[in-house]
Amino acid sequence: MAIGQFIWRLVRNLAVLYLGFVALIYFLQRRLQYFPDPASVAIPSDPKYRGIETVKLTTSDGLHLFAWYWAGQQPLTLVIFHGNAGHRGYRLEWMADLHSLGYGVFVLDYRGYGGSEGSPSEEGLYLDGVTALEWLDRNGVQKLVYLGESLGCGVAVEMAVRHPPVALILQSAFSSAVHVARKAYPYLPAGLLMKDRYNSKPKMTKIFCPVLSIHGGRDSIIPPALGRALFEAAKEPKLWYLIPDANHNDLPWVGGKAYLDEIQGFLEHYALNR
Repeated sequence: MAIGQFIWRLVRNLAVLYLGFVALIYFLQRRLQYFPDPASVAIPSDPKYRGIETVKLTTSDGLHLFAWYWAGQQPLTLVIFHGNAGHRGYRLEWMADLHSLGYGVFVLDYRGYGGSEGSPSEEGLYLDGVTALEWLDRNGVQKLVYLGESLGCGVAVEMAVRHPPVALILQSAFSSAVHVARKAYPYLPAGLLMKDRYNSKPKMTKIFCPVLSIHGGRDSIIPPALGRALFEAAKEPKLWYLIPDANHNDLPWVGGKAYLDEIQGFLEHYALNR
């Protein structure tokens, strides 16, 4: 066999393998993007969690969802749109720390998470977010601060466009899920493949409330530059808070009291009197 034929066949076979791999990634992409724990979540019996209420929601497309609501002493309620893994039970200690500041806290489990029906998708999570906000409105919980965590920042930003809050907190945020995928999988054409893009950066021009962006300096999943790009697109007033030694999922624990103080200061200055 001539060397030219050998090289051609090698290139052709590699191309076929690559295209097959890309096709597989395309069809399985939501399994790579979302990591829900579908198990039902009970409220722990520990007295320190007394006051948490399990909320049952029904979306406009007929799915039953679960959430926790913990009323606070202050007139603000933090609405947490959590990240792509686990369920609300994984955020219980975080929820308790935020509640200790005196604010109400509401944590939604999207479709497929924490006993909620269905499977996650971008449009599905937006429907879930709207359902949560409608429940809060019907129950007289009016003064809301959206707190997005990682993937949940995409939901929080979309909700801030549709139903403006008094303030927006973005933790481990990103400009677009496509940009995150390009960093993680540089050998894939993420821009062509991705269904759920959470293209948040252009939406920031439509948000007029104060914004606090929190990021870990050692974030190995969403580089600080992607969070900073979203922050730069936000309107004033806005604050950037970097926790130098924090990674992606440990910001509240690495930041400790300073982390809570930053949130408290932001809310007292920009949200309580709005």
